[in-house]
Amino acid sequence: MFVIKRTEDNPILVPTRDRHWEASATFNMSVLKKGRNIYGLYRAISSKDPLRVPDQISIVGIAKSFDGLHFEDRKPFIEPQEEWDKYGCEDPRVTFFEGRYYIFYTALSQFPFAALGIKVAVAVSDDLKKVDERHLVTPFNAKAMTLFPERINGKVTVLFSAHTDDSPAKMAIAEASGISDFWSPEFWEKWHERIDDHKLKLRRADFDMVEVGAAPIKTKYGWLVIYSHIQNFFPGGNGGPLFGIEALLLDLNDPRKIVGRTKGPMLVPEEPYELSGHVSNIVFPSGALIDGDTLNIYYGAADTTVCLARVNLDNLISTLYPETRDRFHFKRAKNNPIITPDPNHLWESKATFNPAAIDLGGKVHILYRALANDNTSTIGYVSSADGISVDERLPEPVYVPRENFETKKIEGANSGCEDPRLTKIGKELYMCYTAFDGVGPPRVAVTSISGKDFLAHDWRWKKPELITPAGIDDKDTCIFPAKVSGKFMVLHRIGTDICADFLESLDFKKEAVKKCIRIFGPRPGMWDSAKVGITAPPVKTKNGWVLLYHAVSEHHHTYRIGAALLDPKDPTTVLARSADPIFSPEESFEKEGIVNNVVFPCGIVVRDGLLYIYYGAADKVVGVAAMELDVLVNALSIL
Repeated sequence: MFVIKRTEDNPILVPTRDRHWEASATFNMSVLKKGRNIYGLYRAISSKDPLRVPDQISIVGIAKSFDGLHFEDRKPFIEPQEEWDKYGCEDPRVTFFEGRYYIFYTALSQFPFAALGIKVAVAVSDDLKKVDERHLVTPFNAKAMTLFPERINGKVTVLFSAHTDDSPAKMAIAEASGISDFWSPEFWEKWHERIDDHKLKLRRADFDMVEVGAAPIKTKYGWLVIYSHIQNFFPGGNGGPLFGIEALLLDLNDPRKIVGRTKGPMLVPEEPYELSGHVSNIVFPSGALIDGDTLNIYYGAADTTVCLARVNLDNLISTLYPETRDRFHFKRAKNNPIITPDPNHLWESKATFNPAAIDLGGKVHILYRALANDNTSTIGYVSSADGISVDERLPEPVYVPRENFETKKIEGANSGCEDPRLTKIGKELYMCYTAFDGVGPPRVAVTSISGKDFLAHDWRWKKPELITPAGIDDKDTCIFPAKVSGKFMVLHRIGTDICADFLESLDFKKEAVKKCIRIFGPRPGMWDSAKVGITAPPVKTKNGWVLLYHAVSEHHHTYRIGAALLDPKDPTTVLARSADPIFSPEESFEKEGIVNNVVFPCGIVVRDGLLYIYYGAADKVVGVAAMELDVLVNALSIL
């Protein structure tokens, strides 16, 4: 699990009309530290010149910074002058290697632009003040070449994207005895004969595109590579292109071996400066630098500006590395599933899932949604001393539909009391649940019971009251565990977003939810791109309120779990949000059921430093999983 955050200074490099050569765009910056300074080499697009064809040209500029945010002394560095780059020099990647600076770039030799005229070239500099050599590198269509900063097993090694303008594109490795071999046509002729032996398999679909981003960074766990994965780049995909920034670890001794990778994008276009520009809806990684415990990722936004995002290096690598990544995700109990349907009880014979949980009197008490064969939902009860193994299971439901708004109106249709969430306030336990009569949109009802009666199994629940508006699909609701500025806060979901409202009291005969104060919603292109909803009442920590949420993606109807950190004083403010899911369907009982590919917690308990989640799996059974709370909180708090 890790968090990635854009700097508030974005964009950090913008085009300027005062210099014609970078008047239209300045983006895709590659960075390198030299002494106390950080040097950035970037693609610059000129103002329009009606007397030339094409009327705009790309060159490589260079700038200097003391802090990695503010770049000054901007100058042209690599300009078209050879036959093979006369129509533009694009997207540099700089590496200091064996005493010299090598800047690989995309060279354009044809206009109108075509695949055969898009190749890799290199400029060599001794001091980053001038170019001392330049060479055409690939004799075939290629882009995004970068040099590893040291030899690997005695070989000079490059990583690049081959045949980027023809599907299928390939990200590939090339090794040579000497650096000059890379501008030898004979070298590439032999290499190309076995191109499939050199490629990295990173594309998730046939229509996707992968392209090298930043130069590889050496860590003790492997070579860290930040790269671009573009969904639906080639014609035939489902929808238009979607640019995402991802990360992978390559083996230190054999970079053809993938040690670990992100399971999806960690950054997609969201901000105005990424959504609109020279080419809209683009985030493209081009540089990365380690600054203490932080990885700074430089990226081009909308092919117009340079921007910066930050991620904790240890959290990112620990999430990718096989021997550490389990700590950064929830781990399932060995005896899962812990609750399954009971054919001897008609009321829970079809499914048992989506459980609330609370720790009281030395036991974990679990209230689960039970489904009968006629699709009526009631609430069942089990308890556990250790939080994992079931010690007691009652033969009858502890809560049943009793009001008109939750009583079945259509035979065989879904109805009843669904997906409970429990909150203890004072001596009372409040249960929010989805009330559904099978006809109208589901609404949320609230009931309560004293803690004393609950522990005594004296199920004297108060009369339930509807608290969400009629005619609106409003679900996934809980009462916040503590007052906020003297008021009671209710979290709920309308449509695709998690919302909040504030009530003066918990007298639901007099007060109900009337507002949707948006907390957060889906992130287009990410794993949580279709809709989000709360799992259980958030957990208070020293750094803020930890809220786990479930989400569904646009392209895969899979329910996964993420985490957000809410401000301790104003929980409507999101301080951080996990870039990756921390729990996903993996086991057969999570992938196959009434609704496949679902993990859906409604209960959370903290015990002995572990955060336990109680979840419905595939809308059929109940499972439990745990994660170290400190790991979760630190990952959300560290930037």
